[in-house]
Amino acid sequence: MAGAMNLIGRDTLYGRYWGATEHVPMMHFELCYYQAIDWALAQGLTRVEAGAQGEHKIARGYRPVMCHSVHWIGDAQFRAAIADYLDRERAAVGREIEVLTSLGPFRHEAHVEQD
Repeated sequence: MAGAMNLIGRDTLYGRYWGATEHVPMMHFELCYYQAIDWALAQGLTRVEAGAQGEHKIARGYRPVMCHSVHWIGDAQFRAAIADYLDRERAAVGREIEVLTSLGPFRHEAHVEQD
């Protein structure tokens, strides 16, 4: 009926893909978040990284963090255009992370460095 693909790192479970053949209310959260967290804890992992996007993750205890991706673009002009866009996008995403973090479910304390 449904499945999720997670990648296992040294201390982190990385949730990346999921799909279902039929709609069942709350199945996405059960499969992709709650079961992933339960499994990661049982395996002694210290972190579950649920992937990019999705303000709905904040209410479920996931704090927004910057995600990184590595790509190689062969065409120099296209690479320069993408780099220009990414410079602006990185700043906008940083501001969005600050706003979403301030709205999160956790008590606000002094800044804590995240991985």
